[in-house]
Amino acid sequence: MTSQETQTGSITILPQAIITVAKAAALESYGVINLAPGSFKEVLRRLFCRNADYGITVTADPDGLVLVINLIVEYGLRIKSVTDSVADSVRYNVQRTIGIPVKRVDIHVRGLRISNPD
Repeated sequence: MTSQETQTGSITILPQAIITVAKAAALESYGVINLAPGSFKEVLRRLFCRNADYGITVTADPDGLVLVINLIVEYGLRIKSVTDSVADSVRYNVQRTIGIPVKRVDIHVRGLRISNPD
């Protein structure tokens, strides 16, 4: 949970809000097929909970947010180009929407998939 103090009160931003913005930005990026669970715990949560979010972890640091994103990337594309694009897009959208600086975006490619076999 991230909170900020203003003159009129405090603002509390839950990690779920940050995950929603980061997820939308990551899935709109070119070459991303889907998010992948990062741990066995996330796999179980995905099986038993209907609306379980997985693939993105947010931690708050005094210098900003640290995001860890687990992706499945389209086969045949340069992985470095896709991950750089996703990191830049997520950083920009989270900073613009939430208003908190993003210190680091770590991307883990958990798999490759062919999206169109033709």
